[in-house]
Amino acid sequence: MIQTGAFGQKLGQILHLKDAPPSLMTRSLRGVQLAFTETRNDNPVPGLSGSFALEDAFLVSLKLHDFPDCELWENGKCVMKADVPAGTTYLYDLKRDPRYVIDKPFHSLFFYLPRSALDGLTEQSRTPRVGELACDLGVAHDDAIVRHIGASLQEGLRRPGETNQLFVDHMMLALTAHVAQAYGGLRPDAKPTRGGLAPWQMRRACERIESDLGGKISLQHIAAEFDLSVSHFSRAFRSSTGLPPHQWLLRQRVKAAKQLMTVPDLSLSEIAISAGFANQSHFTRVFSAAVGVSPGAWRREAQNAPESEN
Repeated sequence: MIQTGAFGQKLGQILHLKDAPPSLMTRSLRGVQLAFTETRNDNPVPGLSGSFALEDAFLVSLKLHDFPDCELWENGKCVMKADVPAGTTYLYDLKRDPRYVIDKPFHSLFFYLPRSALDGLTEQSRTPRVGELACDLGVAHDDAIVRHIGASLQEGLRRPGETNQLFVDHMMLALTAHVAQAYGGLRPDAKPTRGGLAPWQMRRACERIESDLGGKISLQHIAAEFDLSVSHFSRAFRSSTGLPPHQWLLRQRVKAAKQLMTVPDLSLSEIAISAGFANQSHFTRVFSAAVGVSPGAWRREAQNAPESEN
């Protein structure tokens, strides 16, 4: 799921990083690419950051390191200085050429959000388009939702083999909706869709997800099979199953692993891979959280055998 991508390469150049940071990407809204990445430099070479190409897109940045007395630029001019505290969120309009002087260590998370993704969201929800976002230079936002989504996706970057595309799609869709509502004035639907998928749609959607326990299939791909928007499909799937698609996938992995653990000659590491987990450690962590006991303990009880298994 993790790629370097054009966004990571460009951001690495702008922030004068030695290596381009890896990114998580999705195309769940109108096929438009959204991206998430983490940037850090504990010993930067002082200088003005580079420029993005001027485009109708936004950066949402969660700061993980204090950056006091930050010199901020827009449209080629120094506008102000401001303290940037850790834990705060900033929005940048790429049409204004946002830049800053890099003269201290930095550590940030970035979401790349094109205008066309916001338009896709409002089209899917049949609501008026979002106008300008609240991208006031130097204004920090105490945004618990961005912190939560950022921490979840940051963990995905650190555990690339365990990160499935359904999860990335879900989190980026949630981020887009939150930004549109919190900073663009989009009003949530007063009458949210409560109906689930039709029985034949439910069967087919579950079959598609189960056919790829590794989790490489995207929400966009599945929703397109029913001629539904991603947001509509996600809501309807959750209404039908009680779980968003990425969590339902994890439950199916656990179910498949239980079936495989009835086969005596299969090791837990083989079962982990066969059931779609990245490795045995990933399998043990997810299974234990879902079932309440480790896979080895569950297997011994199921087989009524005292032998332990590594």
